[in-house]
Amino acid sequence: MAKLTADIIQGDCLEVLKDFDDNTFDLIVTSPPYADSRSKTYGGIKPINYVEWFLPRSEQLFRVLDSKGTFILNIKERVVKGQRSTYVLELILELQKQGWLWTEEFIWHKKNFSPGKWPNRFRDSWERCLQFNKKRKFNMYQDAVKVPIGDWADKRLNNLSETDKQRDESKVGSGFGKNVSNWKGKEKVYPTNVLHLATECNNKGHSTAFL
Repeated sequence: MAKLTADIIQGDCLEVLKDFDDNTFDLIVTSPPYADSRSKTYGGIKPINYVEWFLPRSEQLFRVLDSKGTFILNIKERVVKGQRSTYVLELILELQKQGWLWTEEFIWHKKNFSPGKWPNRFRDSWERCLQFNKKRKFNMYQDAVKVPIGDWADKRLNNLSETDKQRDESKVGSGFGKNVSNWKGKEKVYPTNVLHLATECNNKGHSTAFL
């Protein structure tokens, strides 16, 4: 097996990315500072200034991403005085104006989220992983990440009713429907867009270590 190598370049992305040509990267994944979070590590960015702060960086990311590449943004809204901030939603809208296509949203379920108690909400156990692309047709290797269909299929698909063998329209008029027989013979299927992953548990000397 070939040995994989990687170069680590440390620096401000606004400056570092200037050294790269257009359409260089196939994949960009980033988890930038969340507004007002970890101020001792990052200095803190006010929610009202967050979009303005981020857009010059996403402009460079757009330039260096290949036309068939993907950009994943891990981010989460802050809760201030019992109310969710809207800076993530505002950022999505501005990224679309910048030329990005918001193609998918993955939910990162943090399996080892921290305990806590708040007067008007429950514990946060998830974060957004927003997917953006430059074109509607991009590189996506769906077959490489298929998962086993599950034990449920053994009994369910061996006892199909007549309704299961045709598209069964939703009875509430939503326009949704399914044909259960389409699952027959499949050993693997596409995964969902919910990612069940624990955060980094060990002390790595960084306030937001998670890999």
